[in-house]
Amino acid sequence: MERPRQPQGPMSPYAAAVARVAQRVRSTCSRRGVCLGVTLVVLLPLVLATWGLAHHIYFDRSGVPDLEPFIRFELSRTGKVYDARGTVLVELAREYRQVVSYEEVPPVLRQAILAAEDKNFFTHSGVDYRVLPRVLYKAAMSSVGAWWTGKGFRLRLPQGGSTLTQQLVRGYFLRDRWSRENDVTLFRDNPTWRLLSVMVGVPTTNKLFRKLEEVRLALWLEEEMTNRFGSREQAKREIFARSASFNYLGNGRYGFAAGSQYYFGKPLSSYTMEDAGKAALLAGITKAPRDYLPVPGNARPLRRRNEILALMARNGDIPENLVQRLQAEPVLVAKATSPVKTQAPAAIDTVFDELRQRGAGRFGVEDLLQGRIVIHATVDQRMQTIVNEALETGLGHYEKRHPQAKGLIQGSVVVLRNADAAILAEAGGRYFYKNRYARYSDFNRATRALRQAGSAWKPMVYLAAFREGLELDTAVPDEPIAVPMGADRPVKWIANYDHEFKGPIPMRQALAESRNAVAVWITREIGLDRVIGTSQELGIRTPLQPYITTALGASEVRLLELASAYRAMASGILAEPYIIDRVTDASGEVLYEAARAALAFNSSHLNLIQEGLRGVVRIPKGTAHSLHGRDFPIPVMGKTGTTSDFRDALFVGSTYGPQGVTVAVRIGFDDNRTLGDKETGGRAALPIFREIMLLTYQQELVGSAPSFPREIEDGIDQYLQRQALDPGDSQVQDLNRNLTASPHHQGEQAR
Repeated sequence: MERPRQPQGPMSPYAAAVARVAQRVRSTCSRRGVCLGVTLVVLLPLVLATWGLAHHIYFDRSGVPDLEPFIRFELSRTGKVYDARGTVLVELAREYRQVVSYEEVPPVLRQAILAAEDKNFFTHSGVDYRVLPRVLYKAAMSSVGAWWTGKGFRLRLPQGGSTLTQQLVRGYFLRDRWSRENDVTLFRDNPTWRLLSVMVGVPTTNKLFRKLEEVRLALWLEEEMTNRFGSREQAKREIFARSASFNYLGNGRYGFAAGSQYYFGKPLSSYTMEDAGKAALLAGITKAPRDYLPVPGNARPLRRRNEILALMARNGDIPENLVQRLQAEPVLVAKATSPVKTQAPAAIDTVFDELRQRGAGRFGVEDLLQGRIVIHATVDQRMQTIVNEALETGLGHYEKRHPQAKGLIQGSVVVLRNADAAILAEAGGRYFYKNRYARYSDFNRATRALRQAGSAWKPMVYLAAFREGLELDTAVPDEPIAVPMGADRPVKWIANYDHEFKGPIPMRQALAESRNAVAVWITREIGLDRVIGTSQELGIRTPLQPYITTALGASEVRLLELASAYRAMASGILAEPYIIDRVTDASGEVLYEAARAALAFNSSHLNLIQEGLRGVVRIPKGTAHSLHGRDFPIPVMGKTGTTSDFRDALFVGSTYGPQGVTVAVRIGFDDNRTLGDKETGGRAALPIFREIMLLTYQQELVGSAPSFPREIEDGIDQYLQRQALDPGDSQVQDLNRNLTASPHHQGEQAR
């Protein structure tokens, strides 16, 4: 009996269209054989497409990558800069990674990784088909949900479902494709891709085909690794180890070993079951490093950790009572440190600069960061330590005098080898500044800061004068002198530091006491161009101001240039400072070696400036006289420098000859504020120089301190003996003590 029809309302447009299609199919199939033909026409292309896809994934091995680099696991290596004795100064890399073997991953971390990412890793063949229904369900719900909220119907592929092998394949072999899949350009432009992109969109098409290639390569990789290592078990271990070394853990760290060291200060070898919480935190990062970094107080990594701990308990890896205790603990991490650890950040900055200059297209900074080259520097790590500590000590003494400057005062130091201008140590600033530690990328005040040299510039004036025929005992006027300041401006009267004038005095006394008026008078007599020419010959490369006040150090120069000029005066050798001794490739082949070009300084008057600068130390009223006595047995020459309004304090000095060293020190604020009244080079900078020289020679880092030639010391002795001083004057008593203590006098033991 025919069932009576129920009365119906008007059909929707969608229902009406479906009814019309159904009626057309019934009408077509009413004729014999036609329905079968239609079915074949519809299904055959689908069957062929499915077979082609399956063949490509499971059987086609054309176009697969070269497996050998993966077997060797060739990743970006760490670049190293060594000091002159083979000690590592710094390790640099684009990716800070530690490669580990399967055995080096502790069991508790293995269990956490498997629980979080791929619990069936050791049983599947690279693709876990058991998760396919879940992935399809999530894709359907995500796509329908987007359509329901008005975002349009597009196939949306969810995250997750990838095995460890697939994740490794994606990052190692398909990184470029993975990074570009959201572009609006198809990976491959052919009819199939274009047709699919019309239906689901270009990004989804790219992602779908990347996923399919990911599956194909995962299956291929597991097959090849099994063949290579002889068993599936060993192949799995090798893949697991590479995955554990490859994954990104945030903050520039790659691999779980590097991540553990960075976040917890803990090597993997020390992990026990009690560290399951740390293991779960690490395992949770790889899903989304931006979201799950272990940050105290952040609920997301805490929640992720606790989920993984629960999964580990469900898998029988850890007991339930331990899980409950660990889930109640807060996220704790070690104090974050700079990824670059070095005691010589300024030296590394100079290495970078020189590498760019010397590479000439053959090698560069990127090669160092990728570990393709090795740098052997001239720096001595032991001397660098002395420099760092001496600078901190000296700045600490200044801060005691000026507590308001604590943490703000800055300084820089350069140590050069006299023989060839090799940089033995370099500090571009204090190690801890404005509440943070310095890095190699911080501002290098030794090579980049342009600051006035003050009276440390005067030796250039005196050497130029000696080359024009003046002598150490030539009388020069220490009296008021005016310099023009330009049109429509009053002249400037030059004053000495003590605001006194002594009348005619020997040049050596004027240099030792740093008489400003004399320096200006000499420059006016011989011409500023001769002073500038002499300084350029000594190694000053910064353009100097063509004004008479340049004689007093008003022009700005770099500390490294100033150190090099003093080094030339101490040794008689012209050379450009350098810090890279040689560059080798990873196999040890030399790609570059410093030429060590050095020329003898063409000046028969060099001994005069050496004696003059030695007199700055030995003459009782010399500005560096504190360096001459029993408590400082090292014979040195040098000069203090103090700029206008006490903005900078300097001391540059050397031990004698090619076997000696030169040390330059500058103290000042970055904003060029005043250091304070009477904060001269002799007070603020000289003590740092003193400590560096003492420790360097006490530890015999550069051999024994060379003595000055007999004629230089005798010349100073004769000058001192000629001085008509009152026998009761304290200067005479000081003079007699110093003459008695001088190590070059007959019958006295050298110290």
